[in-house]
Amino acid sequence: MSALTVLASSGDEFGAPTPEELFQLPPIIPGVDWFTKPVLLALLSSVLVIAFCWAAFANPKIVPRGVQNVVEYGYMFVRDQVARPFLGKDADRWMGLLVSIFFTVLVWNLMGVIPILQFPVASHIAFPAVLAIMVYVIKVYLGMKHQGAVGYFKNMMFPPGLPKPIYVLLAPIEFLSNLIIAPFTHAVRLFANMFAGHMLLAFFSMVGFWFLFEKLTPLGAPVGVVGVVMTIILTGFEMFIQFLQAFLFAMLAAMYIGGSLHAEH
Repeated sequence: MSALTVLASSGDEFGAPTPEELFQLPPIIPGVDWFTKPVLLALLSSVLVIAFCWAAFANPKIVPRGVQNVVEYGYMFVRDQVARPFLGKDADRWMGLLVSIFFTVLVWNLMGVIPILQFPVASHIAFPAVLAIMVYVIKVYLGMKHQGAVGYFKNMMFPPGLPKPIYVLLAPIEFLSNLIIAPFTHAVRLFANMFAGHMLLAFFSMVGFWFLFEKLTPLGAPVGVVGVVMTIILTGFEMFIQFLQAFLFAMLAAMYIGGSLHAEH
């Protein structure tokens, strides 16, 4: 809330937050420009995911309780809703990667609604881009390994059963869609949702703070109440979106990997 306080009290008139104010954060350690709040939260997220998984499975019980019970529910959700629909019999081999992606992205996103932290890591494009590029490299590698370099691009760009003249248009479209647009949208979808959600929450929380605390007036008080109510409603909605985006990111990763393992015929 301190950052919003500074923004709200910077002038005599209310001003909506700008992307520069919300997302261009100063380094935590002077002189170490790369070590900003998003980097710190990304590192903290990794530590939390590792700690939870370690606590759940370092000494597993036959009847799960506590942390093990929570993590197993998450594991089964990823297995049944993400891995098996796209990977089939190969699902178990890729569960480690998919569970790690799902929980990491979920914790990244939830950082945006945790008091004091209040910043979704994925709202900086670099973080989802790194995961998307990793999935992209795995996808291309597996496709060439299982289908051969020629077979991989042939199956991708020249699906069987179509008139040959169609391939003149279809082949470049499929190439662009699978190797350029797909990894780009994989990262941008997550980034855009977290970016927009953080902007909305910041705006309405600033409205509430400004009109109820900073510049309280009889006419402004109802506006401040609306800001507070909208912040509460949007926080609940944002948590749903955060979970949904983690699910979609992991699901697309499974779909891309499955497509490389099993060529469509």
